[in-house]
Amino acid sequence: MPLKDRLTFNETLATAQAEAARQAYATAETTFVAEQQIAKSLGGRIEDDTAIFGFWTPELLDERVPQGDIFLEVLSPTTPLDLTVSHQDLAFERAWIPVVREGAHCFTAVTGMRAGTRGEIGDFYALSWRDARGTWHRILDPLAMSLPFGAMAPAELYDVDAMQAARQDVDYYAALQQDAPHKFGPSVNILQIHVPTATAGGTLASLMRHYQRLADRVAQDLPLEPADQLFLGYDAIQLLPLEPTTVYEKGPDFWQETEASDDHVTVSALRPDTTNWGYDVVISGMSTVNPVLLETGRPDELIDLAAVLHNFPSKPKKLIFDVVFGHSDNQGLRALNSHFFAGPNMYGQNLDYQNPAVRAILLEMQRRKVNFGADGVRVDGAQDFKWWDHAHQTLRHDDAYLQSMADVVQDVAGTQYRPWFIFEDGRPWPDEDWELSSTYRAVVENQRDDDVFQWGPLTFAHNTPFLYTFWLSKYWRIREIVENGANWISGTSNHDTLRRGTQVSPKLNVNTRLGGTRMEILDKAYDNPAVHALTYVALPGVPMDFLNAMARSSWGFIRNQDDQYGVKVVAEEAISLKWQVDEYSYLVPANFRRLKELGFETREELVRFMDFLPALVEVTDYDLEEIARLLGMAEPPLAGPEFTVANLKRIARAWMDDMHEYCNISNALSSLDPAQIQFANDVREFRQNRPWLGKNYGPKDRFDYLHPINGRTVFTSLRHGPDGEQVFTVAHLEGKPTDELEPLSLPVPGIEGTGWRLALRTPSIGDEYVGGPIVLKDSMGLVYVRNT
Repeated sequence: MPLKDRLTFNETLATAQAEAARQAYATAETTFVAEQQIAKSLGGRIEDDTAIFGFWTPELLDERVPQGDIFLEVLSPTTPLDLTVSHQDLAFERAWIPVVREGAHCFTAVTGMRAGTRGEIGDFYALSWRDARGTWHRILDPLAMSLPFGAMAPAELYDVDAMQAARQDVDYYAALQQDAPHKFGPSVNILQIHVPTATAGGTLASLMRHYQRLADRVAQDLPLEPADQLFLGYDAIQLLPLEPTTVYEKGPDFWQETEASDDHVTVSALRPDTTNWGYDVVISGMSTVNPVLLETGRPDELIDLAAVLHNFPSKPKKLIFDVVFGHSDNQGLRALNSHFFAGPNMYGQNLDYQNPAVRAILLEMQRRKVNFGADGVRVDGAQDFKWWDHAHQTLRHDDAYLQSMADVVQDVAGTQYRPWFIFEDGRPWPDEDWELSSTYRAVVENQRDDDVFQWGPLTFAHNTPFLYTFWLSKYWRIREIVENGANWISGTSNHDTLRRGTQVSPKLNVNTRLGGTRMEILDKAYDNPAVHALTYVALPGVPMDFLNAMARSSWGFIRNQDDQYGVKVVAEEAISLKWQVDEYSYLVPANFRRLKELGFETREELVRFMDFLPALVEVTDYDLEEIARLLGMAEPPLAGPEFTVANLKRIARAWMDDMHEYCNISNALSSLDPAQIQFANDVREFRQNRPWLGKNYGPKDRFDYLHPINGRTVFTSLRHGPDGEQVFTVAHLEGKPTDELEPLSLPVPGIEGTGWRLALRTPSIGDEYVGGPIVLKDSMGLVYVRNT
C-alpha cells in the first residue's frame, strides 16, 4: 500500500494536543511549569495505533511561517534497511502530514505509522517547512528516542513502551516500590567505564555480554581470572556519556540524500563510526543512545545492560549515567534552533537555562534518558551552568537548575524513584586561582538532599601523582577530605586526570621510583596499590576507579571529528606518545597501522614529527599552510607523506583512530599483574565490608604523615568503626625508603596495645610478611585491624 494511503492525519487528536498546551499556558502557576507540562508531549510517541508528535519551534515564529507551510515529514523505507552494515543505499516513500500550531509549538497525530522495535525498523520523521521561495527546511526532533544515523538525521519513531515492557529487571524495581518515590543513596564504590574501549567489541551489547558472562561465573562459583576480577568488586558502574556526539566536521554525513521528489527520497546511509570520549555533545538526541555504541542499532541494548547489572548475583550493581547539559559543541547550532543557546563559551555554546522552554526540554531529556534504568546521575561540569544577570552585569551559577535536575522523578517498570546525584563542580574554575579557591562543596551545600555528592579535590583537579612532592603538596586537600569528604567522590584515576597526566612534560621532576620506563611510571601512578589503600581505607567518601587505569591500558583525548582544529588537537596530545607508547608497542602489527601506512614506520620517526608539530603550531599561530611548508624543510627530512594541509589532516585523523584502537583495554588484558589485580580486589572487598569508612573522621580518628619528612611521604591513618573495630593504615606515597620501622610502634595516638592483625599488604611486600619491622618503599602500604 502506498505510504500516503497507509497514513491518516488525526486532526481531532492533534487539535487536542494543541489545546492542552494552550490550557497549560492559561492555568499553570508559571510559564516554566507550563513548559514542563508541554515538554512531556514533545517528540514522537505511540499511543494505541496512533503516533503523536510535538515540536518546540520558535524559529517558525521568527520566520513568520504560516501553519499551512508546516508538515510532519514521514519517511518509510521501501528497501531493506540493515543497521549493522557500514554503507547502504536506501529508498524511502515520503508523505506530508499537516500540523496544528499553538504558539511556538506544533503538534500532529497520525495513524498507520510503523514504530521501531528491537526486531523491526520503524518509519523516520522530521518536521519540515516551506519558505516563500518553495524551498524546504527540516527541523529535527531533539527529543527523539532512536537516531540510527545520528543527531543530524531524521529520527526513527520508536515504541518506547514496548522496549520498557520487555526489560528483564522488573523484579529489581518491584522491590523498590513504596508510597513515595524511592530515593537511591550513594554507592560504596564506582567503576568508571568508557564503552568503546571497555571491550574488544566496543558496544553496549558487547559490555552487556561481558557482564552476563561474569554474572554466570559468579553464580556458579567458578574461578575468576585477572581479566574478570578487573570488573568486579564494585557496586556501581558509571558509563562515560552515551549521548549522540558531534559528526565529522567536513563530512561525510551519515545521511546523504541523493535524489528527492515529493513522495520519494533516496539516501546514501553510513553507519555512524565516530570516535569520541563522549563529552562533545550537541544536546539534540540526549534522550537516546549514541548509535556508535549500538551493535544492533537498537537502543534496547542500554536497557539490556541495566538489567544484567541489576540482576547480578549476590548483590545488584547500580548503573550511573554521566550526562552533559552544561554546554554544547558548536555543531549544536546545526541541530537545534538558536533559542536553545545563550552565546559562545570555551567548549562551544552556552545553553539558555533562563528560557523556560529550554529549561523544561533539557529536564525532560534527562528524565527520558534516566528511564533507561539508571540508579544514579553524574552531572558533568556543573560549574558551567550559568546565566547572565543583566541587572548586575555578571554571570551567576544556576543552582536552582541543578536542584531541578536532582528533583526529577523517574518511572521505570511501574516504580517511581529519584536517582543518586553526583555533581562535578570545581567553581570558580576556570579562574586562574581555582585550585586554591575551589571548596568542592558549592553544590552539596545548596542542595536539599543530604546524599548529593561532588567530585572531591583529588578527583576533580588535574592531578599528577607521578611528580615528586605531589602527595605532600596535596596534604592540605587530603586533610579537607578527612574532615569533610563524606559527600565527595574520591580517587585519582578518571577520564580527566589520566588524560591530563599524559600531557605533562617528561622533563619535570618525575618520580622514577614508580617504574623503569615512562609507561610503567604512568601506569603505576594511576593504579598505585598504596593509593588504593589510602583511597579505600583511609579516606571517607565514595572511591571511584577508571577502568583504563586499572587495566594499565592507555587513554587520551579521543575525538576524530575535527577538521579545522584536528591538527592542533593532535599537537596538544603529541606528548602522550612519550608516556604511553614504547618501541615494542608501536611495532606490534595491529597497532598504529594508519600512521605506518602514512610513512611513520617506527616510533622514533613519529616522535620526531611530533616534536616538530607542537612548536610549529605555536610559532605560526596555527597556520596550516606555513606548518606544512616548514615541516617539508626539516633536515634530515621527516618521515611521513608529503606535507600538505590535506596530509596534515590525514595524519591527525590517523592518530585519533589509531589511539582509539590502542586504548582498548583488550590490548592490556594479557599483561595484567595477577598480584596487583588481586590486591585491588581485596581492598575493594575490605571497603564493601566496612561501609562506615565512607563517613568523615570522628574525634578519636587520626590522619597525619610521618615527621620529619626525611625525603619521603608516608601517611598514617587510624579509624574507629561503630562496632568497636579499629583500622590502622600506613602508606608510603613517594620518595626514599624509610629506615627500618615497626608500623605498630609509630607515634600515632590510639594504636598502642595488642590485638592487631595484618589485613592487607601491597603486593611488593610479599606474602611472607605478617608483621614486625619493615623498610617501606614507594607504593608500599599496610592495613591492620583489631576489635577493642
